[in-house]
Amino acid sequence: MTLDKNKIRNVAIIAHVDHGKTTLVDGLLKQSHTFRDNQAEMSQTLIMDSMDQEHERGITITAKQTCVYYDGYKINIIDTPGHADFSGEVERTLNMADGVLLIVDAQEGPMPQTKFVLKKALELNLKPVVIINKIDKPAARIEEVLSEVESLFLELATDESQLFYPVYYAIAREGRAGKTTELDNDLHVIFESIISDIPAPTVDSDAGSAQLLVAALAGDSYLGKYCIGKIFRGKLKKGQNVKILHGDEIRIGRIDNLFIYKGLGKEEVLEAIAGDIVAITGVSEANIGDTIATGDNPEALPTIELEAPTLSIYIGPNTSPLKGREGDFTTSRQIAERLERELETNIALKLQPDGLGYKVSGRGELHLSVLIETMRREGYELEAGRPEVVYKEIDGIKCEPIEELTVEVDADFIGAVSQELGIRKAELKSQELTSTGATRFVYEISTAALIGLRNNLLTATKGTVIMSSIPSGYRPVEGRYKPERNGALISFEDGVSTAYALDAAQARGILFIPPQVPVYQGMIVGLSNKKDDLDINICREKQLTNMRTHASDGAIQLTPYTQLSLEQCLDFLLDDELLEVTPKSLRLRKRQLDPIKRKRENRVN
Repeated sequence: MTLDKNKIRNVAIIAHVDHGKTTLVDGLLKQSHTFRDNQAEMSQTLIMDSMDQEHERGITITAKQTCVYYDGYKINIIDTPGHADFSGEVERTLNMADGVLLIVDAQEGPMPQTKFVLKKALELNLKPVVIINKIDKPAARIEEVLSEVESLFLELATDESQLFYPVYYAIAREGRAGKTTELDNDLHVIFESIISDIPAPTVDSDAGSAQLLVAALAGDSYLGKYCIGKIFRGKLKKGQNVKILHGDEIRIGRIDNLFIYKGLGKEEVLEAIAGDIVAITGVSEANIGDTIATGDNPEALPTIELEAPTLSIYIGPNTSPLKGREGDFTTSRQIAERLERELETNIALKLQPDGLGYKVSGRGELHLSVLIETMRREGYELEAGRPEVVYKEIDGIKCEPIEELTVEVDADFIGAVSQELGIRKAELKSQELTSTGATRFVYEISTAALIGLRNNLLTATKGTVIMSSIPSGYRPVEGRYKPERNGALISFEDGVSTAYALDAAQARGILFIPPQVPVYQGMIVGLSNKKDDLDINICREKQLTNMRTHASDGAIQLTPYTQLSLEQCLDFLLDDELLEVTPKSLRLRKRQLDPIKRKRENRVN
């Protein structure tokens, strides 16, 4: 059966983090009978989140494609991340869509990432459909949220026609939606909306030469590299010779296998038409943004434009005395190959050589920490430096990136939040009381001052703060923000930590290690109570004597040590410190391990 392009719909699901994108996709997959009734997926949630870190963090990290069939229509669905740090995933995949489902939480309303993804969609002239989700929340404020969505469209619309959009209501978790708040018992109105409100692809199936823009890459050990994208013109066939257009360079390739999406998997076909999203193998030299074309005079499609990176971090081979003990991949060459491979799919990253390692630039702390955690789980051993801001020169003036920060906090913690943001020189733009009684602040803050803010606010508000940010441009550097932190407790020698030594050290500050772990000279073992660094002997053992006293026989009572996460470790770092990352351990250390040389360098600086 030949597929008609008018029976194809390409739709992206966009929203702020945790507003219900992936949950809605679950419902669309299950209710379109993509799975058999006895398949395991029918009882699963967040089906599209396939990475371990996505399940652990509760967020979507990479955009994914799936396909469902409904009433004779083929619906290609693109599930996009909701966190601003992964907006590069959104930018590259929106090129494959012809419309978007914009999901908005009925209580929270439009949030920073809602604004960012809608702006990108409207710039690409994609048809929006608004879904007000989670209307069963006790604090849902449906009418207010509708008004806020209207204001957002008025602010972002590039054409008057974009101000007219259909609105639906849903409880995605229950798989129910409706044209009013009186919901149906299924999602059929969403399917009908995709068919009637999202346009068919505006492409030319009958053109002689084909064009496909590569928007994503995947791969497996059997068939190798897959190039994924939408066919904008013509038809592609299995075994067809093609040209890969990379800038002014033209390479020759051949389509070995041609796949279309079906549910969570792929189905091999002999031919695919314009408007469909496909995956092809055999063109391993193609990368994201390249055009795959046929014919004697191939034409390149416009490349994917991305926002510039805002943060960078040093990643290089581990140079600590414990190097090579816990990782499978430890050399500079192996780390370089892994980073180069990451660039193929994670196009929002940039890479520059820096000494033994590389300066890796990305969209934010989470973007970079996910990369480091992924490499760690793959068996890589490395060291990372403190995240640094990527500055930009505009009209000869050095400028720094700034972000729009939204913070929602209970009344009890307003003072703590205001104090922390005041220290970081954030500028308050607006303040309002939400329907739940919390206060929502909107600040303008430099990206440099955002580093470490999340962990500080979580501590100050006992884990209750809700915060998110989106890039909002650049401004001249007014003075570099310098984080304030007490000094570090630093191991004075190599050895193994002892309970006896830790018992004496815990009066000096907060400890990061338990007894009986390997330590080395220059390794940070805790946070001092004072502003200056303090070198301590963490390996000292109790001297055995013939004298016995009641006090000496008492059991040592250690305060539980503070175990820092990867993000907390990166936030802890100062310029003269590094983080040692292995599959088994996270160790903070000074760049200069020798205490005498370190003090000499500090005096010079």
